Amino acid sequence: MSAFSAIDEEREIDRDEFTPGIEPQPTWCPGCGDFGVLKALKQAMPEVGRTPDETLLVTGIGCSGKLNSYFESYGFHTIHGRSLPVARAAKLANPGLEVIAAGGDGDGYGIGGNHFIHTARENHDMTYIVFNNEIFGLTKGQTSPTSPKGHKSKTQPHGSAKQPIRPLSQSLTAGASYVARTAAVNPNQAKEIIAEAIEHDGFAHIDFLTQCPTWNKDAKQYVPYVDVQQSDDYDFDVTDREEAGKMMYEVESKLHEGEVLTGRFYRDDDRMSYGEEKRAVGEMPDDPLAERYFDEDAEWERSADLMHYHR
Repeated sequence: MSAFSAIDEEREIDRDEFTPGIEPQPTWCPGCGDFGVLKALKQAMPEVGRTPDETLLVTGIGCSGKLNSYFESYGFHTIHGRSLPVARAAKLANPGLEVIAAGGDGDGYGIGGNHFIHTARENHDMTYIVFNNEIFGLTKGQTSPTSPKGHKSKTQPHGSAKQPIRPLSQSLTAGASYVARTAAVNPNQAKEIIAEAIEHDGFAHIDFLTQCPTWNKDAKQYVPYVDVQQSDDYDFDVTDREEAGKMMYEVESKLHEGEVLTGRFYRDDDRMSYGEEKRAVGEMPDDPLAERYFDEDAEWERSADLMHYHR
């Protein structure tokens, strides 16, 4: 019998299954947008038919890193900026797992920015949720990569001299096959986008606007917001990279002008994921590598033995 027999088990799933018994109540600050991410994630999982036993949540450091303490599933709390390489390895070893990575804007776009670019470029099959509150929250309010120019903080008391990065544009340019933005103040849209991202075969990046009432008073609550899919003012093809890129640039420019635009901005359902490509060319086995740990008859291979050296 498979060691992962819980995977693909068809049964009714309740969102309460994703509330842990040991630490069910989050300790984020009152009014924190992180509550919105947790709620939307719990609501999305039953819709995609995944159980806690079929799910791995990998987090980084910071307020967002506490997400897997409040979410019942397999979990891995990594060091700062390193949630993606751990998530990639887990997905490659056991493709049947639903792998979700999460981190803050400093964690994902700053310290782990290089991993973000290359995970998107290679199109690994996972969902990446970035809690974007435009500040380093857990370390008490320092300027982050998404803090707007002129923003004053403990590390930039006279105001940041740098323009913020454009995470949606960066994700598209790097090669992500699903790119969206939602906000904690829009729970229904957040649930739908997370469910879509999980069901997408490839790297799905969600820039999740999460207000920080304690350390970033300027961002407030990212309201009012406009859902671009529900508005008559915005008409673009989410499957067209050029149209998506122009729309993303407009969205990122307007955020710091006080207009919050959320929604789906790009998706490519035809591109193969990294794991699919590797299996197609014979560089990865069809059976999960993780199964070998539970198979006494499995023949282990050393990568060095597979290489051919020319002397």
